[in-house]
Amino acid sequence: MMGQPVSGTRLDHLTRTITAAALLAAIAVLAACGGGAGGPQPQTTTIQNKGSDTMVNVAQAWAEAYKRAAPAVDVEVSGGGSGVGIAALIRGTVDIATSSRNMKPEEIEQARRNTGQTPKEIIVGYDALAVYVHRSNPLEAISTEQLAEIFGEGGATVNWAQLGVAIPGVTDDTIVRVSRQSSSGTYEFFRDHVLGKRDFKLGSRDMNGSKEVVELIGSTPTAIGYSGMGYATPAVKMLRISAQTGGEAFPPSVENTLNKTYPLARSLQLYTLGEPQGAVKAYIDWILSDAGQQILAESGYVPLPPEQRHP
Repeated sequence: MMGQPVSGTRLDHLTRTITAAALLAAIAVLAACGGGAGGPQPQTTTIQNKGSDTMVNVAQAWAEAYKRAAPAVDVEVSGGGSGVGIAALIRGTVDIATSSRNMKPEEIEQARRNTGQTPKEIIVGYDALAVYVHRSNPLEAISTEQLAEIFGEGGATVNWAQLGVAIPGVTDDTIVRVSRQSSSGTYEFFRDHVLGKRDFKLGSRDMNGSKEVVELIGSTPTAIGYSGMGYATPAVKMLRISAQTGGEAFPPSVENTLNKTYPLARSLQLYTLGEPQGAVKAYIDWILSDAGQQILAESGYVPLPPEQRHP
């Protein structure tokens, strides 16, 4: 039996429905192919970068400059400390961990167990860990031995007078020790290279970031603390450092960092899980190029020598 004829009204409605469905299907296909009125659109790649507060400013500067060089790549930068970045890498939740200290053997092994990959270390520059005092402090130089007596557990130095220093305009010359939280690579570097892996004295002012350390010292005439040399401001002074009391003291500088005469010179590194690949490799290669190293220098750090850079 043949069906009933379709009325004109029903036919118009059916035609509109089919046309609308076809249009929606076409839009879906275009979207899936990355197409549209303007032609194919590149998909955005996001690189997750977490870690060192010492490096967070230069990491952000790198990310912003690279966005101009490679618009289809977003680099999301966060700090928290070298330990935080390394922990995230061990969990496999970031692409790059920035660190102002080396990964520990147990951290490397944990990453292998968790992810099946061995972390790859890439040195991207150098830093002089500076020791800061307030700009009014007459002290110009200090030894790592004296710093250990100020910061280390059991150290006997608690007043500036014990160092022969008179802070102008203060009645209480108790030394205010400004340090970092224990997740910081800077904290661990200072403990290892100044305190000989002794614990810190209790009672220090432990700041979350490198910038906060310098800001507190700049507003506290009796303070002393440590931070990357890229965070220097007019409110503070960087001391010359000697390895032994009475020895020759060297200022933090590019030359003294590269020739290692400055006792607290250190490398800055990135870590990836295994050899970097794809967009992550391209980004790291750019950091190691003249363009990336120029940004490192402008941020107050020591760039790689030309022979260690990528063309």
